[in-house]
Amino acid sequence: MGLLLKIFIPLLGVALAFYFYSAPRNFSEEMLRGKRVIVTGASSGIGEQMAYHLARMEAHLLLTARTQAKLQKVVEQCLKLGAASASYVSGSMEDTAFAEVVVKEAENTWGGLDMLILNHIGHSYFTYFNGDVEHVRKLLETNFLSYVAMTTSALPMLKESEGSIVVVSSVAGKTGVPFAAPYSATKFALDGFFSSLRSEFVMEKVNVSITLCILGYINTESAVQAISHVIQDTPAPKEDCALQIIKGAALRQRELHYPARLVDTLLLLRAFAPDFLDYITRSSYNVENISRT
Repeated sequence: MGLLLKIFIPLLGVALAFYFYSAPRNFSEEMLRGKRVIVTGASSGIGEQMAYHLARMEAHLLLTARTQAKLQKVVEQCLKLGAASASYVSGSMEDTAFAEVVVKEAENTWGGLDMLILNHIGHSYFTYFNGDVEHVRKLLETNFLSYVAMTTSALPMLKESEGSIVVVSSVAGKTGVPFAAPYSATKFALDGFFSSLRSEFVMEKVNVSITLCILGYINTESAVQAISHVIQDTPAPKEDCALQIIKGAALRQRELHYPARLVDTLLLLRAFAPDFLDYITRSSYNVENISRT
């Protein structure tokens, strides 16, 4: 019994910590009314759905993504849904200078910023790593360095408003998964940078929250196209995922896990049974559907 207690109590503590990180409490849509929010990667998927939720909550929105035509349609829909204002800047985050352009647009338009939602990702393959170092470099530019550049540019305004930074990441940024080595590397980098930055904020008494969003398999078009032939799991709905991210950000949570039970379980296994987690991860793939490039 003594040995069981020694094992169970730490596990219970970790489980409770995960629960409080991932379960939004006392959220009210009033928290977002009139807030000035940048959403990146907003032309489709989770970013688009976050824009729609924020519009219904009457926030001011500045949206960005690569494709201008898609952004125009999202902005039009946001205005119909009740956004206090909505505009966009189109461009590629492969150039970190563009990240600074987006933040400058917010400053010129609003004179301040309350929430920065970093959600964009670059295109990556889902297959065996083929030694393409240049691809890794480009993906780091988009998935990591542009996040750092936007945060750096936005930080003076966020400090003034005592605002929030929301970083959309993945379970692949907490535990390595097969066939996604470059992507996983960029997500691990986000965790390292923003977790360190959060501690610095506490030490400097900077009242800017950082919410790291650890997501599983979500039914975005890009995710389904990339991995549905390899993973048979049912993806979670992007609409609810987007709403939970917004709730977690408004409540200034440290981490948001979605789907909560699945992600919590994976992270518990990573902490206490990493070899077993690797085994069940490998076993869940239809490897015969993976082609070498």
